[in-house]
Amino acid sequence: MPEEIEKVGNISQQRYEQIVAELRQVVEQQTQGQFTIGDRALEIEPMRVPEDGREALPGRDLFTVRQALSRLAEDIGLKRTTVENARWTASRWPKEHRQAGASFTVHRVLGSIPDEEERFAAIEQPPEGKKRWTVDDANRRVGRQVEHPVSPQEKVTAIHTLAQDEDVAATVTTDFLRRPAVAAQVKPEDRVRVVEEFTRDENVAAQVTTGLLRRPDVAFKAMSDDTARHQVNHAQVERGRQAREDFDRTSPVAPAVRNIDRTVEFLDLVTACHSFVAAAGRAVPGLRDRTLDEDQRTIVHENVAKVRATLDWIETAVDTGKVDMDGELARMLRGE
Repeated sequence: MPEEIEKVGNISQQRYEQIVAELRQVVEQQTQGQFTIGDRALEIEPMRVPEDGREALPGRDLFTVRQALSRLAEDIGLKRTTVENARWTASRWPKEHRQAGASFTVHRVLGSIPDEEERFAAIEQPPEGKKRWTVDDANRRVGRQVEHPVSPQEKVTAIHTLAQDEDVAATVTTDFLRRPAVAAQVKPEDRVRVVEEFTRDENVAAQVTTGLLRRPDVAFKAMSDDTARHQVNHAQVERGRQAREDFDRTSPVAPAVRNIDRTVEFLDLVTACHSFVAAAGRAVPGLRDRTLDEDQRTIVHENVAKVRATLDWIETAVDTGKVDMDGELARMLRGE
């Protein structure tokens, strides 16, 4: 059985190496051509420092410089930006420091290294284990995004770049969070921030909260927070008030029900008073021959004060029909 020949695409490895050698010569010719364009553009318009004092970069030239470069670009059939980039790159690499075997693109990328000595030394020293610079290696050297990310950070940067569009970012985030292994690696504090961001919409927040409070353990922990518990109680009271107002406003039987309500409220009030008297009647005799300590007496006196204030409130409501309590009573009943 004949030995299988290693192939690259549709051709053998040997033919591939021949093509690479041929095209490297073409790239070298193109590099020399690009530098020639840049040198001639520099001859027409030497690099100048912009009026704002910033570093001279392609596109930051004076208006008169751009006019001359535009004319040159039109006369040789290129875009002005191509001529500008060639001119700038040529200015960064004097002829004696241009490296054979490094493409014009590599020269352009490494040309952004500010320090001349560092720049000239860098192009002579390809990354460890490599004989020549690649564009990705040059971008890594100057801290730019690479076309073929390898390290985790490079991949993260590539994802951020691709997800700059809000719709794309939303879709990617949704897909990632559906992967249990990914979601498990998110820190707890980051998970909280994610949930907070996702629940800024009131309808979404209501649905999520309802679902979470149906889980007994979650509901128990949530109700251990005084503020949360107070808000839930307040919401229940407010919901009842709104429902009652809606009933009074829209129901044709509301007047009859209000008469029944007054009777029920009367019975509830009498029952509450009776329950208190009965409970006190059972508890007070138990204090015979017993002496409470100072803390216990203080607690009892505080509660008696609450009861006395509540009884005054009841009498006022019964005599006048006004049920509003003053601020002091409200604070007392809240335990403040």
